Amino acid sequence: MKILLIEDDKSVAEFIVKGLIEKNHVVDHCPDGKEGLFMATTEDYDVMIIDRMLPGIDGLTIIRTLRASKISASILILSAMADVEQRVEGLQSGADDYLVKPFSFSELHARVEILGRRNNPADNQVTELLVSDLRVDLISHKVTRADQSIDLLATEYRLLEYLMQHAGQVVSRTMLLEHVWDYHFDPQTNVIDVHMSRLRKKIDKQFNFPLIHTIRGSGYVIKVPESNNK
Repeated sequence: MKILLIEDDKSVAEFIVKGLIEKNHVVDHCPDGKEGLFMATTEDYDVMIIDRMLPGIDGLTIIRTLRASKISASILILSAMADVEQRVEGLQSGADDYLVKPFSFSELHARVEILGRRNNPADNQVTELLVSDLRVDLISHKVTRADQSIDLLATEYRLLEYLMQHAGQVVSRTMLLEHVWDYHFDPQTNVIDVHMSRLRKKIDKQFNFPLIHTIRGSGYVIKVPESNNK
């Protein structure tokens, strides 16, 4: 993907640019809001990562200007401003996602990958998700594993669908709370643990190998174990 980073903190910018380049993305970086807005309106980008507090023009003004100009690139706000009201303000300005500093690169990268796929028309044609022998029909919401039907509650289904949409990628607790429950909980809440435990009993317990895995300190991933890939 081609990514624009508008970030005035040199160390943060270097950290992000280095990581994204290592993930084979093309990255343009600008430390100034005014110049960043010029780049954003004169080049085509898949994803833009924009800090809120910038010299020249602040991040929210940049985003509002881009949306008023009908520029549809996905936008991730990066900011130390973490209050719920501030996050809501950022999303209402036209951003697609909001990540609070400090952050882990793995979470930033996962969010960038998700935003990048939103602009891929091919993704909108997907009607079925498949991981090993686990199948989810996105139209009927039917879930099967090894051709056995699995009945899920609404939240369990949304949780499984989100994991499978990002199969092989670690998704953080914060990402699950934001995208499955659609609002912000305390990241330490046990709501995810409760639903994940119920989901695992239905998806993994009676089958030969587990697909849902906990990555300690990072989140969860749905994938086939290495031993079953051989």
